[in-house]
Amino acid sequence: MVLRNYSFRLLKLLAAIGVFFLLVFFGCSRSADNEVVDFNQTIPVPRPGVLPTQQRVLRVAVGAMISPKETFVYYQEILDYISRSIGNESQLIQRKTYAEINELFGKGEVDLAFICSGPYANGKEKYGFELLATPQVLGSHFYHSYLIVNKDSSINDLLDLRGRVFAFTDPQSNTGKLVPTYWLMQMDERPETFFRKTIYTYSHDNSILAVARGLVDGAAIDGLIWEYYHHKFPAFTSSTRIIKKSDPYGIPPLVAARHLSPEVKARIRELLFSMHKSPDGHKILESLMIDRFVPPKEEWYDAIRQMEKNLALLPTATNALLRPKK
Repeated sequence: MVLRNYSFRLLKLLAAIGVFFLLVFFGCSRSADNEVVDFNQTIPVPRPGVLPTQQRVLRVAVGAMISPKETFVYYQEILDYISRSIGNESQLIQRKTYAEINELFGKGEVDLAFICSGPYANGKEKYGFELLATPQVLGSHFYHSYLIVNKDSSINDLLDLRGRVFAFTDPQSNTGKLVPTYWLMQMDERPETFFRKTIYTYSHDNSILAVARGLVDGAAIDGLIWEYYHHKFPAFTSSTRIIKKSDPYGIPPLVAARHLSPEVKARIRELLFSMHKSPDGHKILESLMIDRFVPPKEEWYDAIRQMEKNLALLPTATNALLRPKK
């Protein structure tokens, strides 16, 4: 009897834990990422001013990922792969928003970063981003913004979302904010008057879940994230439907800070461009659905800059939407 009661209590405890994690994972306002990795906790980083040429710790920030944040461990593996080859230790630094990554760059507190195409295209000069490498995914170095709705929804195009609830990802996201705002501008519309309500989910997987569970009527997301889930976990995307795809834009790149020595930059490029030829490197890339890293070209990001220029011509009320809310 004692054993039976103990087993019953244990089952209740495990069930409660299971429900807790389901609520955390499927919640719209707080994702599993935010529970597992606390983006609000500051990781102490030295402020060296000018870094020595033979820097021993490579500080790498991740503000946007080619695959979902659940693959955090694989990005650490990429850094470990680089570290083992160049003899530097690596420190992975994550932040919740793209603006926070830009701030770290501006202060000289990171050396490398995986950043969104939008922040790169429009912050290159201000923050000193230098292109190092771009992932090639599904045979292409371009990606798209996907406009998605619930699979059972009667919504078939952007116009049908008038007066509805819409999810953006990050205020500086290309696919999750800039592109849908630009689509509306082409219709002579603005998000604040076109939609009944907008929210920020701060991750593309959160936006997919919000649409799948009917918490919002539509969302604009990184097509690579959707394709990753559709390939790896189709149940995740099975409740959503793509109703519009954007023009192609350069995939979010890996960038280096100006203070990083030319020798280290050259070595990292060499390693990344040959990573797919190494058994260990190929395994890591395959897990992320990355074919290989390729040399990036500046013109891949010109279309994003042009969208920003066009939106900058709009009245201040619309421009304000591109800045993070207080």
